[in-house]
Amino acid sequence: MKVDPKLIHRLFYPQVPALLSAGFKGRITAMPVVSYAAVSDSPPLVAVACNPEGFTCKLAVRSKAFSLSFLRKDYLATFEKLATTSGTREKDKLKAAGLKHGPGSELPVPVIEGAEATLECRLRSKARMGDHLLLVGRVEAAYASRAFSEFWDFRAYRPILYTGWTDRMTTYRDS
Repeated sequence: MKVDPKLIHRLFYPQVPALLSAGFKGRITAMPVVSYAAVSDSPPLVAVACNPEGFTCKLAVRSKAFSLSFLRKDYLATFEKLATTSGTREKDKLKAAGLKHGPGSELPVPVIEGAEATLECRLRSKARMGDHLLLVGRVEAAYASRAFSEFWDFRAYRPILYTGWTDRMTTYRDS
């Protein structure tokens, strides 16, 4: 079957969404992202594609830093709220969504309490890629829960599996 080129991104799903967070001049914001990848081991670099018009993307560029966090499936409703609420309306979008956070250990980025894993990234470069902005960050700190020991133990970490968006996030659910 032929796939419409406008739908090719859906061939990559399911995907574990990450939460891209940034802070600048007292504003804290975040948005779910699914287009991300480790692009270098030495130095450790990650790339994240995001909407350049999004407030979170703009704050990450202004602050020259961002965090990527991975949360378990209990946070699905929180992810949906973060995906549908603009950061321009809230001084602290994470707090408004019910997420506690503190500063990073190496960078002034929001770090979510209870996240399964977090990467603190210093913005190294950005490039326009079609309708998205590709942010490349150098990982300055990384930490994970005990569910990670070289590989994830999916009996302990139950990630959100994003399968697309209709009127809300769609995901695989336990039967």
